[in-house]
Formats: sequence, structure tokens, C-alpha cells
Amino acid sequence: MKYQEDAELSELVKLKARYYEAPQNLREKIRVSLAGSETPEVKHWTKRWSEWRQWSGMGVAFACGVLLGVAIIFLRGAPGTQNTIASQVVDGHVRSLMVAHLSDVASSDQHTVKPWFSGKLDYSPPVKNLASEGFPLIGGRLDYMDERPVAALVYQHQLHTVNVFVWPVRGNSLPALGSVTRQGFNVTSWQDEGMQFWAVSDLNMAELQKFSEILRKHPSM
Repeated sequence: MKYQEDAELSELVKLKARYYEAPQNLREKIRVSLAGSETPEVKHWTKRWSEWRQWSGMGVAFACGVLLGVAIIFLRGAPGTQNTIASQVVDGHVRSLMVAHLSDVASSDQHTVKPWFSGKLDYSPPVKNLASEGFPLIGGRLDYMDERPVAALVYQHQLHTVNVFVWPVRGNSLPALGSVTRQGFNVTSWQDEGMQFWAVSDLNMAELQKFSEILRKHPSM
């Protein structure tokens, strides 16, 4: 009977009782009282949760920054990429013209230029004189490309200078870049006889590609 009486009383309260909203100051006192009654364990985990949210937000921001940096490096061309090497080739060409240092060995004789590299490099670059084709050899020098010393062969065509940088194909070497323009200079690259070739000049692209074809087809010394 007691259960039935309690149920009837509860229904009566719902129907007849008046409801009043608690004053703001009372609600604030209750909130402060509840916060002060937290156990040390509850406070500990509340603090840990707040710290985790803060650090996770920083972690997301850091990860986004890393991804953005990787994307920028990729777009600009990371060290060792063909785009980066093309820029190095143009820099080497401009440097040789600015300091008037086209040749360490000035000669149109391929039998003089080729032996000059002996002992200075760990490979022997193919040297060809293309004077009969309008591109005479005028000398050679040492340069530095793709993180190693390389041979630079210098050719002339009328008033235009052509630098050809040559070094061995590595196991992880990428395919030849083809033809591009950098800083107003034209660059073309190819692989042949186990070597990488990079030709650069202010010649127009059609003439530079013609030169590269002649160089590839001309018999080696």
C-alpha cells in the first residue's frame, strides 16, 4: 500500500505544485559549491582533459605546418631533383660568363681537352669537336653540379656560348628533364653512354636542341 500512496502523492505534486525559477545568485552559489566539492581525482582528470585539448590543437597546427612545408619544398624542387639541377646548370653558365672563366684548358683539340680531365675526375667525359657542324670546341673546365665535381665542355656558335655539363648517371638518377627555360637561358638534358648531359645557352631552343642532336650523333673520341 505504501508504494501506491507514494505514487499517488507524486502525481498530486506534479498536478498541484507550483514551480519557481531559482534566482541567479542561488544558481551561482550552487555551481561554486559543486566545483569546490570535486575530489582530487576529478580535478586531476579535468586538468588532464584541458591540457590534452590544448596540446591536440597545437599538434594539429604543427602537422598542418609540416605538410605545408613539404608541399612548398616539393613545388620548388628539393635538392637533387631535375628542376634544381637545371637551376644549378644555369647558375654555372652565368658564373662562367661573369668571371670570364670559360676554360681551365683552352683548346679546340679534343685530344688535348679530354686528357686534361684525367686525375681531376673519377670518370672520363666524352669530348667531341663539332667545328664541322658550326659548333667548335673551345675548351673545358671543372665545375660543381648535383653535389659532385663535373666536367664542363665549352662550345661556340657564332657569338653564342654553349656550356655542356657532363657526369655519370647514378643508380638513383632521374630521367632526363628534356628542355626548359630558366632565367632567360635555354636548357636541354639527356642521357647517353652512361653519362648525363646538360647543355645551356642563350641560343634559341630550336638551335640548342639541334646542337644536342649533333652532339649525340657525333662519334666519340
